[in-house]
Amino acid sequence: MKREYFVSEIMTRNLITLNINDQLGDAKKIFEEKLIRHIPIVSDKAIIGMLSYVDFLKVSFPDVTLDEKNIEAYVYDMFSIEQVMTKNLFMVPPNSTIKEVGMLLAEKAFHALPVVEDDELVGIVTTTDLIKFLVKHM
Repeated sequence: MKREYFVSEIMTRNLITLNINDQLGDAKKIFEEKLIRHIPIVSDKAIIGMLSYVDFLKVSFPDVTLDEKNIEAYVYDMFSIEQVMTKNLFMVPPNSTIKEVGMLLAEKAFHALPVVEDDELVGIVTTTDLIKFLVKHM
């Protein structure tokens, strides 16, 4: 009999988060320094949105101004995290099976899902986590 694996076994638990009052410049720094692609946006311990690197890139206009030194400041002042983040997220509990999560990621073409228990963000599972799991168990 095959063992069922749960998302709690592969999810990232030590999360780097932001809130809607943080700046896009803060997100840029995190994306670059931590080499991650998704930042949960939280209010206390509850997730209210997700900022992906792709969302971030959509608002990074390289030709907004001719003054290259001020391009980033200009762009980051134009938008707030709340305006750029994805809202109305699909969330999964930690006891979801990896198969269920894999099917949801594939069906919805998501690259990350927040893992929530009792309305509290406890982790995030990404397609990279899923690929690492598959490679390890093949």
